[in-house]
Amino acid sequence: MTVESKPAALSMTDVRKVYRMGDTDVVALDHATLQVAAGEIVALVGPSGSGKTTLCSIAGGILGATDGSVVVGGEEITGYTDKQLTKFRQNKVGFVFQSVNLVPFLNARENLLVVDELGRREGAPARKRADRLLDELGLTDRSKNLPSQLSGGQKQRVAIGRA
Repeated sequence: MTVESKPAALSMTDVRKVYRMGDTDVVALDHATLQVAAGEIVALVGPSGSGKTTLCSIAGGILGATDGSVVVGGEEITGYTDKQLTKFRQNKVGFVFQSVNLVPFLNARENLLVVDELGRREGAPARKRADRLLDELGLTDRSKNLPSQLSGGQKQRVAIGRA
């Protein structure tokens, strides 16, 4: 009997991120290696400035690594162009930022629809998906509320649905 193995959800090998500040190189991430299996949950813990956000931004294709290899779900993204990274982010990953970044003049349902519209997936399927997400998140009764009319937890759930 053979056991099929799934590719790692995330594989980062010897990843570095270096920023140039005037005449000085600032190393934000120094030879980080991380493997995350499919279905595994990981918590990044460390002091402010230790590279947690940089690591997550590289893993999600928001930032490019200066050196090293990044493979997400079996897809090598290390050498992707900005255009390829944009398509990758649009179709493969979701982000929930520390600040929920909801569009303040769109209601909860519209905030869920905006991602589909940016990805050119509009119409009935997008609306059905938004309504399903609102139901799963326990926000059906708040679908027409603006972010200013939602609690912090409700805003976070909308952001999770949008991701």
